[in-house]
Amino acid sequence: MSERVVIVGGGVAGVSTAGALRAGGFDGDLTLVDAGEFPYDRPPLSKDFLAGTQDIKQIALKPQQWYDDQRVRLMNRTTVSALRPADGAVELVDGALLPADRVVLATGGGAARPPIPGAHSDRVHVLRTAKDADRLREALGSGARVLVVGAGLIGAEAASTAVRLGCEVVLADPVAVPLAAAIGAELADWLHGLHHRAGITTLHTGVDGFTDRPGGIEARFTDAGEPAAEPQVFDAVLLGVGMVPRTEIAQSAGLRVEGGIVVDERQLTSHPAVLAVGDPARTRRDGVLLPRTEHWEAAQHDGARAAATLLGTTPPPATAPWFWTDRHDRHVEAVGHMASAELTVVRGSYDDPAFAVFGLRDGHVVAAASVDDPMAVRAARRMIDRQVAVRAGPLADPSVNLRSLLRG
Repeated sequence: MSERVVIVGGGVAGVSTAGALRAGGFDGDLTLVDAGEFPYDRPPLSKDFLAGTQDIKQIALKPQQWYDDQRVRLMNRTTVSALRPADGAVELVDGALLPADRVVLATGGGAARPPIPGAHSDRVHVLRTAKDADRLREALGSGARVLVVGAGLIGAEAASTAVRLGCEVVLADPVAVPLAAAIGAELADWLHGLHHRAGITTLHTGVDGFTDRPGGIEARFTDAGEPAAEPQVFDAVLLGVGMVPRTEIAQSAGLRVEGGIVVDERQLTSHPAVLAVGDPARTRRDGVLLPRTEHWEAAQHDGARAAATLLGTTPPPATAPWFWTDRHDRHVEAVGHMASAELTVVRGSYDDPAFAVFGLRDGHVVAAASVDDPMAVRAARRMIDRQVAVRAGPLADPSVNLRSLLRG
């Protein structure tokens, strides 16, 4: 196989595609185009990198030697402006054409900026890139008043980092219990309560406007029944309200885009020479468009499937979706679809140093989430993937080795 493959975007999906291609025996030209200095990991941006305990080199996805060893041509500090599949090329931002028989779009996404009046103030931040984190860190001096809008993964992690740096933090979200669908309402409520215990003020409200004031920025809240939601002045605001997939190149090339770049289960777009992976990819299965998956491991799996498609080999088997989050010195992992559970079982107690919650349906585990107990989630994932029948009693008993339950 001697095709020329160009991967557009250097996040975990793009780098995983490159690694899987070489691991699978691809011997053609392989180019990775990335706008940054080098591809880096994004989860640390709201945690250790934002805190200043890691630098940009420490969060690199791969050392430079890896690209050399894998014969991956890394074109950094540049972007692709257009796809030209009919010409067997992509067009770079400077107008140069880069030969490409197949293209993998790993274009990622940008931080969402909802149309809130005043949201483009210099005091309003987003957190999607290392530059965003560098800029936000400058505003997180000890004693700074910081408003975090959105209590999902990014907002909650950044709030945890900010309070650890000595900031006075207010965390606002119109959703009363963030992450309830992902990890279950009871655990989500406990997890959200960690903010209060760490000294963060949590508000059940949205924000409907910002106004720059001398020495700060005033936030006006929508006040969804929250008595503390009077206008307040902050030193900085972080919008942690999600991401918008980068689909512009795909759209201009005429690819099918519906809330993401539409792909089949092989990661192929509507053009047979173009694949898409990671955050912007949206799978169409049996005629139904599925929600996009924005988690780190999902991007890895997309890369493996895309590589298998390019190589003409069988893709790795699907596995239950998994993600993690860290906040207030607690490590949380989740697997499966908790919203589909008809019964939840707590293994241990919410007062324990480590515990887990399992979601069951029809005598099978369909989801699990844990706090400081990753082995429980690892076992649950195997139960889900193997469709092992289990009983609630043994799951709830910490003295029962979970591996023994894998035998059914």
